[in-house]
Amino acid sequence: VQLQASGGGLVQAGGSLRLSCEVSGFTLDYYTIQWFRQAPGKEREGVSCINNSGGRTHYVDSVKGRFTISRDNAKSRVYLQMNSLKSEDTAVYYCAARRGSSGGDSCYVRVNYWGKGTLVTVSS
Repeated sequence: VQLQASGGGLVQAGGSLRLSCEVSGFTLDYYTIQWFRQAPGKEREGVSCINNSGGRTHYVDSVKGRFTISRDNAKSRVYLQMNSLKSEDTAVYYCAARRGSSGGDSCYVRVNYWGKGTLVTVSS
């Protein structure tokens, strides 16, 4: 089982990045995918999630209207489009998987598989 996040980098405030999470070793169709982030000196927080069918999504308040999560089960990929980036979005971003369909703010509660992170740095 592997989840590999990619797409991070250095961007100026107001810019955009698209993170990608490629999964292998399990069938993506049966899993809710979560994006978490951890900023320096802070606890990890759930950022966004999408249920197994893609019909339900959730965003933490701080990214609503700026981030969009999507998935392509045929390609075993989940994406996080991040627009209007702010310095406070600087963090290591992780994708994770939870078996079953989950939406709402409870979707971050349980994780079956974690991926390695990708660093996003937003300069002001």
